[in-house]
Amino acid sequence: MTIIAIDYTPALRQQAGIGRIVRGQVQALIERNPGYDLRLFAVGRVSDEERKAAPLPLAGMPLSERNMVRLWHRLNSPWPRVNWFTGGPLDLLHATDFVLPPGDARRKLVTVHDLAFLFYPDAAMPSLHRYLNVVVPRSVKRADHVIADSHNTAMDLQEQWDVPADRISVVQGAVDHERYRPIEDEKAKARVRARYGIGDGPFILGLSRLEPRKNFVRLIQAYAMAREEANLPHKLIIGGSKGWLYDSIFATVQELGLEAWVQFPGFIDEADLPALYSAAEFFAYPSLYEGFGLPIIEALACGTPVLTGDNSCLPEAGGHGAYYVNSSDVNSITEGLIALATDSELRRRLREQGLIQAAHFTWANSAGQLLDAYDKVLTG
Repeated sequence: MTIIAIDYTPALRQQAGIGRIVRGQVQALIERNPGYDLRLFAVGRVSDEERKAAPLPLAGMPLSERNMVRLWHRLNSPWPRVNWFTGGPLDLLHATDFVLPPGDARRKLVTVHDLAFLFYPDAAMPSLHRYLNVVVPRSVKRADHVIADSHNTAMDLQEQWDVPADRISVVQGAVDHERYRPIEDEKAKARVRARYGIGDGPFILGLSRLEPRKNFVRLIQAYAMAREEANLPHKLIIGGSKGWLYDSIFATVQELGLEAWVQFPGFIDEADLPALYSAAEFFAYPSLYEGFGLPIIEALACGTPVLTGDNSCLPEAGGHGAYYVNSSDVNSITEGLIALATDSELRRRLREQGLIQAAHFTWANSAGQLLDAYDKVLTG
């Protein structure tokens, strides 16, 4: 039987987009039962809780994740090899989070979620930027095949690093439509409002880790202009944990005197997201660049109108269910905020189109795309 080792590390240790994508794809692969011997591993030591959280037996390693990364990628050591822990020989090693660890496998595959570190070098910590600039292209070169989360990322790989199109497969993320759906229960929406201190009035929802690429400074500036021009009663709720270089976000709120109108509830538990999306008047996501745009799909699946940028992969995610703005232009974002806040017919139309768009993104479809990539690289 064909043996495939999959890096499950982000599924265990990342709560946001990449972690959700890996968790969803692996679970869908298992449910599809493709006839492969799937083996999961995590970089670093594995706790009892992590083993219990994994859907299959999970192999760990003798050193911490940090030390394994230092050994493999900063010192460029070929030891220890993944197959020592997963059993072997391996037919395919799938690295799910940008970097390919050393391992003896007949074929190697790496997922590159985006190239944000190339296009927005100032939007990441300098040490992380230097690390990714060295390790990711090296991993892509070593891999037999590359997975991209979107057609836009696939094009970026071709244009930036001359990766041939036939060495790339697009495997899109998805959402669990049993969970991400319109929530009509007013009590459930009231509970999530109370949990995050939102209050009873209308609100615009922003959601992502706080970092420059997510463009929250321009969103806040546009929100201030929209309030002044159209007398909007909405609060702006920006959920997400602190990432890096986020001081300017809070400073902008203070400079514009919006402390009572812009709230930062911190990280939003995934279990609360469907009710929070459903409670919002609309979702604002004017990011400067994304590899897939998972929050857009989540919002659309919950029947929430979406404002987003016309750049990178965002139109792939939003389709006809989103209102597009120029993310680099505060005036454009302002116009979009006013349009969505004041035009109920626009929101109704986007809600209908958004539900249709989100229906395309299922874990069954994502698993099918991933299996096609496995078959292609194994038979290549």
